[in-house]
Amino acid sequence: MSSATAIAHPNIALIKYWGNRDQRLRLPVNGSISFNLGSLSTRTRVTFDAARGEDAFILNGRPVHGEGLARVAALLDIVRDMAGLSQRAEVHSENDFPTGAGIASSAAAFAALALASSAAAGLDLSEAERSRLARLGSGSASRSVPGGFVEWQAGDSDETSYAFSIAPPDHWALTDCIAVVSSVHKPTGSTQGHVLADTSPLQAARVADAPRRLDLCRRAVLARDFEALAAVSEQDSDIMHAVMMTSAPPLFYWQPATLRVMQSVRAWRGGGLPVCYTIDAGPNVHVICPQDAALRVSERLKALEGVERVLTATVGGPARLVVDR
Repeated sequence: MSSATAIAHPNIALIKYWGNRDQRLRLPVNGSISFNLGSLSTRTRVTFDAARGEDAFILNGRPVHGEGLARVAALLDIVRDMAGLSQRAEVHSENDFPTGAGIASSAAAFAALALASSAAAGLDLSEAERSRLARLGSGSASRSVPGGFVEWQAGDSDETSYAFSIAPPDHWALTDCIAVVSSVHKPTGSTQGHVLADTSPLQAARVADAPRRLDLCRRAVLARDFEALAAVSEQDSDIMHAVMMTSAPPLFYWQPATLRVMQSVRAWRGGGLPVCYTIDAGPNVHVICPQDAALRVSERLKALEGVERVLTATVGGPARLVVDR
């Protein structure tokens, strides 16, 4: 019997990942840039046991079956092949934030699973190799393996598609104030959504323009230029949701409160408050601001109709192994 425990953070994409060139390997159609959310985390323990007859997955204290278990078992199969193991595993995972609501729960989950399972199997993987492994479970999980501000290069193969840090966590004191307008598990997850991306007539234009947006975002992060970051990240988010809304069938993740937050954020920025929004595949709005403005932004968000609560997170570090509690 061998066991390891890892903690990983969700991440918020400033330049989005939406659509794959290879669905099995989760090779994205374009690169993306994100930062880890240090105050939110997934803790995962993996135990390989020769006495087990099948894999088991327990999420937040409840056994998971069906597709959720299948995705976990598929990643474990890859690890077993790499390590020459045949033992089944028990996986315990806990999130301290809403699951499946557009706050990158799968990114944190598979980053933690990749690190914990490879360590429990006795593998000594590089950060790039761990990022590649996490990508096979959830594309955005590749970005939760390194720390701080992260770029995932699309690459052209399994070996070349991985994420790396472009700046450490302390490079820029930003805060993500997450306006939670719904904690309900979204009916169409990102994995299914990526498959639909090419059915939108707007996807080709989104992908063609991605290098320009990536360059603008990378420059904004490295220069700590908030105005430039706000312009490109909001545009990128809006373009991705336009693709979703024009897919077949269409995906409408926004709720009335989502749009209310978006409009308020733009009005606040027009009034001089440094703040911008970005939205992943879900209804909740990530409202990004300098750390010294976080309290004001959080209080304003809480006052908006339809906002259930506000989670705040500063820029976080990499996925890491921990001593089991």
